[in-house]
Amino acid sequence: MSTTLPTRPLDHATARTVVAPVVPSRSRLRPLGLGDVRIVGGFWGERQAVNAAHTLSHILSRLESEGWLPNFDRAAAGTLPAGRRGREFSDSEVYKYLEAAAWELGRRDDIDLERTFRGVVDRVAAAQEADGYLNTEFGREGQQPRWSDLEWGHELYCLGHLFQAAVARERTRPGSDDGLLLVALRAADLVCEVFGPDGIPAFCGHPEIETALAELARVTGDARYAAQAALFVNRRGHETLADIEWGRRYFQDDVPVRDAEALSGHAVRANYLAAGAVDVAVESDDDDLLASLRAQWSRTRGRRTYITGGQGSHHQDEAFGDDWELPSDRAYSETCAGIASVMFSWRLLLAGGESAYADLIERTLFNVVATSPSADGRSFFYANTLHQRVPGVVPDPDATSPRASSSLRAPWFEVSCCPPNVARTLASLDAYVATADAGGIQIHQYAPAEIRTTLDDGREVSLDVATRYPDEGTVRVTVIHSTEGAWTLSLRVPEWADGARVRVGSADVVGEALPVSPGWAVVRREFRAGDVVELELPMAPRIVVPDPRIDAIRGCVAVERGPEVLALESVDLATAEDVGEVVLDVTAPPVEGDGRVWVSIADRAPASDGWPFGAGPLDADAEPTRVALVPYHDWGNRGPSTMRVWMPTT
Repeated sequence: MSTTLPTRPLDHATARTVVAPVVPSRSRLRPLGLGDVRIVGGFWGERQAVNAAHTLSHILSRLESEGWLPNFDRAAAGTLPAGRRGREFSDSEVYKYLEAAAWELGRRDDIDLERTFRGVVDRVAAAQEADGYLNTEFGREGQQPRWSDLEWGHELYCLGHLFQAAVARERTRPGSDDGLLLVALRAADLVCEVFGPDGIPAFCGHPEIETALAELARVTGDARYAAQAALFVNRRGHETLADIEWGRRYFQDDVPVRDAEALSGHAVRANYLAAGAVDVAVESDDDDLLASLRAQWSRTRGRRTYITGGQGSHHQDEAFGDDWELPSDRAYSETCAGIASVMFSWRLLLAGGESAYADLIERTLFNVVATSPSADGRSFFYANTLHQRVPGVVPDPDATSPRASSSLRAPWFEVSCCPPNVARTLASLDAYVATADAGGIQIHQYAPAEIRTTLDDGREVSLDVATRYPDEGTVRVTVIHSTEGAWTLSLRVPEWADGARVRVGSADVVGEALPVSPGWAVVRREFRAGDVVELELPMAPRIVVPDPRIDAIRGCVAVERGPEVLALESVDLATAEDVGEVVLDVTAPPVEGDGRVWVSIADRAPASDGWPFGAGPLDADAEPTRVALVPYHDWGNRGPSTMRVWMPTT
């Protein structure tokens, strides 16, 4: 089964009508947005409901109590810098909240959220200066001048998030009179004037504005914004920014984007830049740049990405390590880096159609994005370790935590990029489920969903997706409506799904189960109402062995089930208090029972203070016992514990 869909690229004449975060003017696949796809329950539907009911209001309350939203009020009143609170980039969290709220309003009408949204926009708009400049940290008497600290100031980064909020609002409520788009356009015009071909020949130390400008160009039709995005991308890598202790690689200013071999430096910045570079390559038909980005994605995925999909193995600079440098206990794996990775992968998927991009998106969504928020949506992991050596401390619900406190989820952080980033991702997740092309419809992510859309030739198609994925592996797609003529339905078969099978039939007659290999299950026919395509994915738990070049986990194995990475948590141990005191018995395969996956473990020999390099580590008298694993995204929900994903076998 091919991993690439067998149809041709096309220009999207109706691109501006798609309600989605990414709407290329031309691409291999056309995204189906919130107007086409609606998640109606299941794993992701439940998380979207929590996001809407609790996370958005939680974020807004902290933006108020931390003073980050009142900063705009002080700017409007002319009292800054007195009383300003938060880091130099705190404005961006307000903009990400607006983007999340805009996508949520695109999913459902909510009078109270609409009123709140408009109120926040009014406070932001009141702080904008006459020439379009908008930032609460720079430019006033007693503050640093505008654009004077491009390495660390985040002015353009903040504006990028403003632009993305405006794009979300314009796509979900076209022509809204709240004024957010006008605020964004005035600021974007200033950016083009100040940093254009005859302006400051530099860029922001934190990439983000590149993809925002590209999307602003797509939603407005103004090519200046796409041209400015291209300028920012092409200026990088020539040692423009000042050097720092971690080197210019931290800013992705050491090597031109098209010459890089893998993502490097600060993991969030690297992925944001790569996503923006894909936008630039697509809009400018730059096939060489796009090919380079595909190669960078491949090497980064194959050598610098954790089993969870997390990226970033350095704490000090929140950065990628070298190839194979993936220590579990020092995994930084920032939540925002995972979200940025999804953004990069999604753009490459739209551009080329290869299933591998959707595979990494799935892995990252289930094991990074879903891991960050607590069950109630009011606390979060900033970093996502794969091995917790010491039980965490329950955080004060009213306190603000250091950003890398990953021992237990915290309600807010001094650097709080992750909570609103999670919120905007979950609110827009419907737009990452499916796409269309000249031949039909592709389903990439599996959730109970309704798909109501048109093919490129205008034919209307309605599908219902029923599944209990990832608890179960059956994905049943029922045709509700289809007009005359053949078209193709393609269902992604994940890379781990050896032994998958597909059936084609009707509600009354189920066809023969045919084997399909990882890649795509492609069904082309003249569909009629009531037709069913059913994909069966093998969900038995499986043991995974790491590449031996990953020194930190040599001699260890992990357990996966479907798209979920599993973990051993100390609260499930009966004979030991720490996950470091046991080893996995690989002679006994993992089994399912009572709704959980069970493995066999044995205790290590008792610890001593003697010389630690000696004979075998097992307790000769210990009897293997069974213990249940927990989905990694659920760890830490039962109180302080130790935890590990990679388990030693000796």
